[in-house]
Amino acid sequence: MASRPTIYYSVIVPAYKENANLRPLVTRIFNALRRVDSPIPAEQVEIIVVDDNSRDGSVETVQKLQQEGYNVRIIVRTTERGLSSAVVRGFQEAMGDNMLCMDADLQHPPEYVPTMLAALSPSHTFVLGTRYGKGVEMDKDWPVHRRIISAGARVLALPLTTASDPMTGFFGIRKEAFLKARNLNSQGFKIALDLLIKAHIPADAIAEVPFSFGVRAEGESKLTGKVMIKYLEQLAELYWYKFSSLIIFFAVVLFVALVLFARTVLGTLSPSSQHK
Repeated sequence: MASRPTIYYSVIVPAYKENANLRPLVTRIFNALRRVDSPIPAEQVEIIVVDDNSRDGSVETVQKLQQEGYNVRIIVRTTERGLSSAVVRGFQEAMGDNMLCMDADLQHPPEYVPTMLAALSPSHTFVLGTRYGKGVEMDKDWPVHRRIISAGARVLALPLTTASDPMTGFFGIRKEAFLKARNLNSQGFKIALDLLIKAHIPADAIAEVPFSFGVRAEGESKLTGKVMIKYLEQLAELYWYKFSSLIIFFAVVLFVALVLFARTVLGTLSPSSQHK
């Protein structure tokens, strides 16, 4: 009996009520990997769907795909919810040392998976699918308000990282880099940004792959006002995580300056100084 090929690459797909998108997603990923010009062999790749107990037929769809020979499995979570924690769970379960995260809604083109995976290496421990690369255009059907929200969120994150698109949900990380991250925000809006900061990824270790962002194929968007508030909370936490020592330093300097200023003012107002 032939042994199964070693898995070097894992594609993590967080999902909630995405059953209609799972078959086209999985088949398109493996079709791209099986092309003669793919830099990554299909037999070295697994797909892990992390589902938040959708009960929409996703389990049955994955089972059928397995029967058809696709290396895909599904983890159904019944006690946890949330995008970031689903991605972290998938990374923890991954067999490959090179791990990629992408949405289930087909807005991240499956045909880019081989290029994204190939960009990971010991010298490039993080890869971003960027929507802001040269020559990249947003889908004309992407709503204007979504473009404004995306651009605003990106600007707010600029002091934290040099990455061109830290808000992307299409990203990859090497397992050794992922394991260095501590205190990840499981409730955060953008896990890629959290990992960039908390895994201490240097600028020269980030590879970027430009891609055109599509529109959702099936299902409903998960972007809500509550999610945006969560993002702002995450930003505040990351600013404190990265700059807390500077904040404390300047606070101490300011306090000392105020004490010295107060002593000077009080000294000039004291009776002894006035009689001189």
